[in-house]
Amino acid sequence: EQQPGTPLSDQDYRQFFMLLQVAHRTRTACLLRVLYGCQNPLVQRLDKYENHGVIPKGPICSELPGTPFFPDFCSFSFYRCTTKRYFIKV
Repeated sequence: EQQPGTPLSDQDYRQFFMLLQVAHRTRTACLLRVLYGCQNPLVQRLDKYENHGVIPKGPICSELPGTPFFPDFCSFSFYRCTTKRYFIKV
């Protein structure tokens, strides 16, 4: 365990910046979604990547208490972006 105020180890720095890069990429994907919509080919490619090659059709049920239902994956993704709850699963 490191003492408070000491620099991170090399491994800790790698993990710290990896998390920042993930957050940056996620914000970028959300910005693309807002600017171009869910029908944009790049946004669709990201959605397919997230869902093992297929964008779910129809209503989406999530693990969210109080907001369990979305009319489609696009609405679900917009919700995650606007609330910054990026890692909510379907």
